[in-house]
Amino acid sequence: MKMAATASRPSTATGSASGAAGSAPGKASAMPQPPTLKQRWRGAGNLTPALLFLGLFFLAPLIGLLLRGVLEPVPGLGNYEQLFANSAYARVLLNTFSVAGLVTLFSLLLGFPLAWAITLVPRGWGRWILNIVLLSMWTSLLARTYSWLVLLQASGVINKALMALGIIDQPLEMVHNLTGVVIGMSYIMIPFIVLPLQATMQAIDPMILQAGSICGASPWTNFFRVFLPLCRPGLASGGLMVFVMSLGYYVTPALLGGAQNMMLPEFIIQQVQSFLNWGLASAGAALLIVITLVLFYFYLKLQPESPVGASNAR
Repeated sequence: MKMAATASRPSTATGSASGAAGSAPGKASAMPQPPTLKQRWRGAGNLTPALLFLGLFFLAPLIGLLLRGVLEPVPGLGNYEQLFANSAYARVLLNTFSVAGLVTLFSLLLGFPLAWAITLVPRGWGRWILNIVLLSMWTSLLARTYSWLVLLQASGVINKALMALGIIDQPLEMVHNLTGVVIGMSYIMIPFIVLPLQATMQAIDPMILQAGSICGASPWTNFFRVFLPLCRPGLASGGLMVFVMSLGYYVTPALLGGAQNMMLPEFIIQQVQSFLNWGLASAGAALLIVITLVLFYFYLKLQPESPVGASNAR
């Protein structure tokens, strides 16, 4: 009997081992398989109308624009070389970036406290202020620009008020120069800062700021080390939007600026309408597109939830 019992033990162990070995392939086969290429592209045919629309009305004109920049008047990169080597054209590029940078800076400085006020005041008042901001954005761009032209001119309301208060003795030159362009464009761009920034501030939990105060942080420390870093997504998205839009703005700089402060969009229009220089104008437009794409790529890298940021994090 003992011999039979001992003899049966190895068989049991052998059976369990074979059962475990047999279950291992079963577990491996139960693992989810990665989708095949055919499965990934299943349903892609539904995108065909949208892709055709984009290809016909966006990619085709864009490719034609890029080709004109390297083919007219002679094939080569002469247009791009002229754009950077000519001092007058280089000044236009410098004006474009300086105006865009100043407008972004002033829009952030003015839009941040406005967004903060909308967030802090009672909901009814905040809604009214936000509606006023939206109403200013929905008003005609041309009408708003002409309004600033009337306000900032030598006989305008602002100069008359400053002279009546005794602050100045003679009217200030605030139109047809850099000052008028920055003032007019900053006013137009403020809503594009306020909207994303106010949404970011609204999502911040007040308990986080209270926790900072309980831990001994002063109001300034709580603002700079707790509140301001939490507002970074809204600041980044709003600042990038304003900077990119300012690079391609035409109406406000054309009305409030002067010949010494010409920006790249005005330069492109001038080359097409006055000189029929399509090659140089196409090179300038292509430069704007490339700058926009580069800035957008870096913005995606700074956002951890974006596909670019996620792929880099891995």
